[in-house]
Amino acid sequence: MRTILFLLSAVVLASCAIGPDYQRPADPAIDKFRMAETTTDANSIANMPWWELLKDEELQRLVRTALDENRDLRRAIASVEEFQSRVFISRMDYAPQMTGTFYAPTAKNSSFAFPGFPNPFNYYLQGNLTWELDIWGRIRRSNEAARADLLSKEESRRAVVLQLVSGVAEAYFDLLQFDMQLQIARDTVKSWEESVRIAQARLRQGMTNKLDLDQFESERANAVARTAELERLMVQKENQISVLLGHSPKQITRGRSLTEQVIPPEVPPGLPSDLLQRRPDIVQAERDLAASTARIGMAKADRFPKVSLTGLLGIANPQITNLFTPGSDFAALGPTITGPLLNAQVLGFQQEAAEAQARQSLAQYEQSVLVAFREVEDALVAVRTVRDQRQAQIQRVDALRSAFRLAELRYKGGLASYLDVLVARRTLFEAELSLTETHRLHLVSVVQLYKALGGGWSPETAGENSGSTGQKSTG
Repeated sequence: MRTILFLLSAVVLASCAIGPDYQRPADPAIDKFRMAETTTDANSIANMPWWELLKDEELQRLVRTALDENRDLRRAIASVEEFQSRVFISRMDYAPQMTGTFYAPTAKNSSFAFPGFPNPFNYYLQGNLTWELDIWGRIRRSNEAARADLLSKEESRRAVVLQLVSGVAEAYFDLLQFDMQLQIARDTVKSWEESVRIAQARLRQGMTNKLDLDQFESERANAVARTAELERLMVQKENQISVLLGHSPKQITRGRSLTEQVIPPEVPPGLPSDLLQRRPDIVQAERDLAASTARIGMAKADRFPKVSLTGLLGIANPQITNLFTPGSDFAALGPTITGPLLNAQVLGFQQEAAEAQARQSLAQYEQSVLVAFREVEDALVAVRTVRDQRQAQIQRVDALRSAFRLAELRYKGGLASYLDVLVARRTLFEAELSLTETHRLHLVSVVQLYKALGGGWSPETAGENSGSTGQKSTG
């Protein structure tokens, strides 16, 4: 009866765990994004799954391949599985722990004196039971920390998925840019070769001087050098995409060209508060803060005595043949109290270290929120301004093409100097390259906004694309 009363009182005490209970930090008071054109929209770009944002069928195939075979994602999935096992391990601390021991002498006249028995026993079989009563909530806080660590790893996996989708898309658009620029450079080389041929003919006829020819050959060599540079960049980008796909470097097939990519006409960002639930890095930092808070309670509980229920059950006898005869059995059951003595100061420092870690986690969470809002604002201003930039550059390229055609005709007719053709062709070349960069920037800015908003993870779509990317969060 005394044992039962002791256990009941321990259970009552265990209902309260020492240490701070976790409270989520206050949300920042921000009503709308600075660069948002609308205050809110139910059809935010973040609600779109990636396959609706990226319309290129070949790009969709590359993304699916990456989600299946990327090594970083596999590592993130394995990390989630590891911490799922750690949660189960932590839960087992609530249950009694049992061990067994069998002893037999290995030398002559060897014996063992079991505590409480006056005579030595040469052979014994013993079972030990230890059940820690979670009076101060140490085990409870340990389970809270383990669950928070698991959720943190799950958010880390989500972050890898989002980074992978956006990374493949951005690299693919870079590749399409290099393709387009490489074609421009090759066409420019052919154009300069024609100018060199004309200059050589005019030089033979005495209609021009060697300076004209040298200038044209210099510009042709510059275009050839840019062509070689773009070929190198293209192959390196294919190698980068191959690694993202989990493959060795190889050629990447293309779908639509850079100018054929579908760009959403509008990209409403939604509400700023959605970031706190969508962004995996913010949620991960918040879960890390919860784990650090729980570990403060663990450190505090370690400074109090641990109360355990221990028991012994076994059989012992000087002769192994009589080990299982009546009268050889023994048993003992009772509470055990262990507490810190000489290491009490060390445990105090451990508590201070846990509190410092919690402050670090809080600062990391706050920093993650600030970085998230900055990334969204950066992406919004890019999307908002790059459209006007692209339209202006299209007009510039059209005007320069017309100017180059006129300058070339006038030069062939002897009405203009080589400088007119030189300046017009050089300016057009750089403008065409710049226009392709702006095309890519427009596409990438939309992808970066999608990533900054934690896109593709609304409750309706979060599970649709999980596929082989790991299990869902376990709560």
